[in-house]
Amino acid sequence: MHRLEGALRSYAWGSRTAIAQLRGLPVPTAHPEAELWLGAHPGDPARVITDEGPRSLLDLVHAEPERQLGKRSVETFGERLPFLLKLLASEEPLSLQAHPSAEQAWEGFARENEVGIPLESSVRNYKDASHKPELVVALSRFHALAGFRDPQRTVKLLEAIAVPELQPYVGLIAGQPDSDGLRALFTTWITLPQPVLGALMPRVLDGCVDYLSNTKDGEFAAEVRTALELSEVYPGDAGVLAALLLNRVTLEPGQGLYLDAGNLHAYLHGMAVEIMANSDNVLRGGLTPKHVDVPELLRVLDFDTVDIPILEARERPGGGEFVYSTPAPEFVLARIDLSPAGPAEHRLDSDGPHILLCTSGSVELRCGSDGLELSQGNAVWIAAEDPEVVVTAGTECAQLFSARVGSPIARSL
Repeated sequence: MHRLEGALRSYAWGSRTAIAQLRGLPVPTAHPEAELWLGAHPGDPARVITDEGPRSLLDLVHAEPERQLGKRSVETFGERLPFLLKLLASEEPLSLQAHPSAEQAWEGFARENEVGIPLESSVRNYKDASHKPELVVALSRFHALAGFRDPQRTVKLLEAIAVPELQPYVGLIAGQPDSDGLRALFTTWITLPQPVLGALMPRVLDGCVDYLSNTKDGEFAAEVRTALELSEVYPGDAGVLAALLLNRVTLEPGQGLYLDAGNLHAYLHGMAVEIMANSDNVLRGGLTPKHVDVPELLRVLDFDTVDIPILEARERPGGGEFVYSTPAPEFVLARIDLSPAGPAEHRLDSDGPHILLCTSGSVELRCGSDGLELSQGNAVWIAAEDPEVVVTAGTECAQLFSARVGSPIARSL
């Protein structure tokens, strides 16, 4: 059991206060802090604090994979930590994006290698051969766009905006209110010539303003308001139009959102714990100055309409641990709530490695003869072959998130 020092990532959409405040550091920060990576991703591994000094978790796993990861994980996923845990703080919207399936990632990675696109190239789509299912759990109220809305409701939304210039596009989906109609409309919008897009966007935004003026808290107020907010950050971006096709989701603290391959999404605002397969494969669809490969994006997107379910954690027997069940085999994320009034103690599942992240309060950890205090904003790495870890509440309520490799028992809860 060792303290874990995360790798801080600074992106323009990050917050100058949220992550620093959680970690008890001065605010505002000099640069926006977007993500704190807690894992062994080659792009930015966390550091394990040992008696000999800091050491890359990636190097530690490579040096003794079975001791750190456990035999089951090595046999299933190879000599690599299969998940990446993050703190995420979004002050401004992230790009519209989707992630490939395992088969698409393997094929795309091999294809780009074959034609010699450097891994660090800005036009590279596939940084590795893995898929990237992900789960986000809100620490504050958290807003997102996720998955294509039912086409008939989208027709109703576009008609409510009442912009004559939109009618030809409304006809595309009204005449075929299914996944093919959505594909046709999305493809048309994302490939509009700049002069056409430049003429259409102001009219659509005027229609959004009129809708809010006339209806105030109408049926589509959140969706329309989001389009206006996105246009302020990304003026003239076709992703603003695409956002009108997606479900608008709001998570309250403790609620989760799971995103599988092909799901077009964008995180808008808020702070969350995020866990994903250990991959960096992203296909962008707008709301970004970065490379957008439209043909490749269309190849991986799933245009089936879905009602995005909000995940509520399920309590395990014994109390105190709440599991967010997903179909992803690479990870299981659980929330541990402890208080002096009870439950005041929790024993970690000893199967495989763990990363523990404390998000409020503080706890005492016992691992064999070793012990340490884990306070808000800090994390620890627990190797698969470490003795059983017992977590005990301090003098106040505490909340932790436990990330571990997926198992049939955990996924069935």
